[in-house]
Amino acid sequence: MSKQPPPSTPEINRLRAAAALIPIIESGLADSRLSVERAALMASFCEWTVEKPFDDPSVVKLAKTVDGGLRRIKMLLSSTV
Repeated sequence: MSKQPPPSTPEINRLRAAAALIPIIESGLADSRLSVERAALMASFCEWTVEKPFDDPSVVKLAKTVDGGLRRIKMLLSSTV
C-alpha cells in the first residue's frame, strides 16, 4: 500500500513550492541566468517557509530538504558576491 501524502495546507504548499525552487535557483546561478539579487529574493521565500516548526514527519523531512538546499544556495551566493 502506498503512503498517503499529508493533506494540503497553505504551509505544506509553500514548502513544496520552496523545494521546487531550490534546483531552479541553483541552476540559474550556475548558468548566470539568474541575478544574485533575484536568487537572494527567491531564497528568502524558501527561508520563510521553513521558519515554522512542523509535527508531521513527512513535512519535517521536506523542510529539512529545503533547509539543506538553502545552505547550498547561501554558499553559492557568498562565493558570487
